[in-house]
Amino acid sequence: MATIYATGKRKSAIAKVWLTPGKGDMSINGKTLDEWLGGHETLKMKVRLPLEATKQLEAVTIKATTLGGGYSAQADALKHGITKALSLYEPTFRTILKPMGLLTRDSRIVERKKPGKRKARRSPQFSKR
Repeated sequence: MATIYATGKRKSAIAKVWLTPGKGDMSINGKTLDEWLGGHETLKMKVRLPLEATKQLEAVTIKATTLGGGYSAQADALKHGITKALSLYEPTFRTILKPMGLLTRDSRIVERKKPGKRKARRSPQFSKR
């Protein structure tokens, strides 16, 4: 089967994911998952979640590049990209991944700063005198 491409997004982070049938290797920005996320075990579990749910942890090879945002947002974007790629790889996986809420893109992004405010909603400190 050919390589499948999918894009995952979260906040301002983008993950480009290429999924091929293989032996379970995962390369993110030229590094392994352990090198890329270091000691963040919960984020590693979050990235592996779609693969574990579909029992494809040892069956597919993933090559990904991430850009923008922080490491946590990049990990969520990677999870979203892997989920989209898996649903394209095998359409029956959609019935497993959809109820878990993995196919939904988390659309929450930073609110823009408004004029006259210090941040998006924070007003300047009030001074009576």
